[in-house]
Amino acid sequence: MHQFHPLKKPVVLQQGSHKITWGDGKNFVLFAGPDIIEDEGLVMEVGHELKRVTTKLGIPWILKCSFDKANRQSLKSFRGPGTGSALKSLEKIKTQLDCLLLTDIHETIQVEPTAEVADVLQIPAFLSRQTDLMVAAAKTNRVIHIKKGQFLAPWDMKAIAQKAVETGNDKLLLCERGTTFGYNRLVNDMTGLVEMRALGFPVIMDVTHSTQLPGSTGESSGGRSEMVAPLARAALAVGVDGIFLETHPNPAAALCDGPTSLPLKDLEPLLQQLMKIWKVHSA
Repeated sequence: MHQFHPLKKPVVLQQGSHKITWGDGKNFVLFAGPDIIEDEGLVMEVGHELKRVTTKLGIPWILKCSFDKANRQSLKSFRGPGTGSALKSLEKIKTQLDCLLLTDIHETIQVEPTAEVADVLQIPAFLSRQTDLMVAAAKTNRVIHIKKGQFLAPWDMKAIAQKAVETGNDKLLLCERGTTFGYNRLVNDMTGLVEMRALGFPVIMDVTHSTQLPGSTGESSGGRSEMVAPLARAALAVGVDGIFLETHPNPAAALCDGPTSLPLKDLEPLLQQLMKIWKVHSA
């Protein structure tokens, strides 16, 4: 049995030939991909490598890629190619890779068109208390990945999750992505992983945005991508149901969140380490 006991009601995603389960203690699930769709070719490159590595290691994987980045610090920041064209591209990529897809939503008007493409809807941390957005997402009956706001305590997620449950959707994943600790700094409380999971939902560790230095450059966020691997190892040692990470072939040239992105070449060695940790705790 894994260090985290199996939940009474694991979250199950069944879509075609794909079946993903969170919370049964049998595996951890990986959300991974580039931060945003810069172009189809880059997402396909990253996606092919992710599929190769996760298939080799036996890790359930869901492609993560944003179609829009609405919470940029500056008007000059890259937001994506536009909602309509981006969703069409993600649908094409998902089909060609034969994989499942997670992407984030920012406004209620985005919910229905996004749910037609994505298998998991993500509520961004800054929007975790937006009631209308949560209710609209819950009504799609999709799995919902809720990022804990940087300003919230782990136990505050109970009321937030309840919004979706009372709407009729309990297929929820709660995500730790760092807590504000003074200016331009986030910290992670590993005991919070245990406390959130005690609410009865699977817990995901976002090892990308946890390394962010919010707003530190003046016009965008900086980051410490060298901390991605230590945080991932620590979370698996504590026990989580999934890992969220962003990866890019050349983070220095990434149009968004490059300072927190794991270099694609470092992906396989890290996942090999995580599998070793998982096997120790699941023995």
